[in-house]
Amino acid sequence: MAALKFTLLVLLLYGCSSCSRKSFSNSNQHGFKTKGGIADYSDLNFWAAHPWKWDPSDSVPLPLKKDYRKDSVADVFFIHPTSFTDYTDTAWTAPIDDANLNLKTDNTSILYQASVFNEQCRIFAPRYHQAHLRAFYSHDRAKADTAFEIAYHDVKAAFEYFLKHFNNGRPIIIAAHSQGTLHAGRLLKEFFEGKPMQNRLVCAYLVGMPVPENYFTSLPPCKDSLSTGCFVSWRTFKRDYIDTLFVSKENFKCIVTNPLTWTTTADYAPRTLNTGAVLKNFNKISKEVVDAQVYQNILWTCKPRFFGNIFLTQQNYHIADINFFYTNIRQNVRTRISMFWKH
Repeated sequence: MAALKFTLLVLLLYGCSSCSRKSFSNSNQHGFKTKGGIADYSDLNFWAAHPWKWDPSDSVPLPLKKDYRKDSVADVFFIHPTSFTDYTDTAWTAPIDDANLNLKTDNTSILYQASVFNEQCRIFAPRYHQAHLRAFYSHDRAKADTAFEIAYHDVKAAFEYFLKHFNNGRPIIIAAHSQGTLHAGRLLKEFFEGKPMQNRLVCAYLVGMPVPENYFTSLPPCKDSLSTGCFVSWRTFKRDYIDTLFVSKENFKCIVTNPLTWTTTADYAPRTLNTGAVLKNFNKISKEVVDAQVYQNILWTCKPRFFGNIFLTQQNYHIADINFFYTNIRQNVRTRISMFWKH
C-alpha cells in the first residue's frame, strides 16, 4: 500500500518519463556501455548533466524563459536522488549504463530538480552506481553500507575529475536530494570543511535527508537568504504528520531550513511567499502551492493545492522537496551568488 501511495505521488507531481513535457531519449546519452562496469568521467555519457552537451537540466519552464539570462558565474555539482527503486530487482547496486534507468533519472530529477540551478550556473551531475532504495530500509546493514560505499566512490571520483578538468577555481554550489544528499554530506566533509575550498563554497543545498546539527564542525547552517559558505536542508511533510519509519525514531536534532524564509526559526511562512512550484507540467509555474513551517526535525506544509490533489492522500512529500519551492530556490541561488561576489 505504501508503494502504491508513493507511485501515485510520483504520477501527480512528475508524471512518467514517457509523458513528461520534455522527454530525452538520445541513445548516445542513455545507450552507452562501460568497460568492466567502471565509471569514466572523461566520457560525457557518464554525466547526466554537463555544460558541454544538451541535457534535461538545461530546460527552462516556459513562464520563466522571458526573463531567463544564461550565465556561468558558478558551478553546481548536483547529486541526483535514488531512481533505482524497482523491487523486483534484487541487486543492491544499479548498473551505471542501464539505459532505462538513466532515462528515468534524466526525465525526473535532472529535469525537475537540477534545472532549478541553470540560470547563473553550469550544472555537473554525475551518473553513479547508486544504491537500491531498499538500502535505506533493509536490516542487512552490511550489504546496504557496501552499496552506499560503491555509490560514494563514484561520486567522489566524479567530483575529483570535475575539480581537475572543469572547475578551474570557480565558485561552487553543492546540491543534492535524498541519496544524493547522503553522498553530498560526505563530500563536503572531505573536500570543503576546514579546507581552502570552503572559501569557494557559495552554498550547499542538502535536501531530503536529515543533517544533524553536529554533523559538521565548521560548516555552518545558513542563517538567512544572504549567507554564503553555508548549507541549507529540509524534509517536507504534511502538517501534523510525524513519520514513524524514520523521523519519530531520531534521537538527534537536525538543521531544518524554511525555503520560503531561508531561516531555521519556527516562524510560519504563508503560501503567499511561495512564488512558484513546478509539478507534473514542467512548463507551468503554480504559485502558492504550499506554505511552510519548521517543526522540530522536519518542514511542515499544508496539503498542496493543485488540480487533482483530491487524490493525494500521501503525507510524506519527500519527492516534492525541491519542486514545491522551485522558483524560491531559483531566486535564492541568484541572491547567494551575488552576495558571494560582494564578500
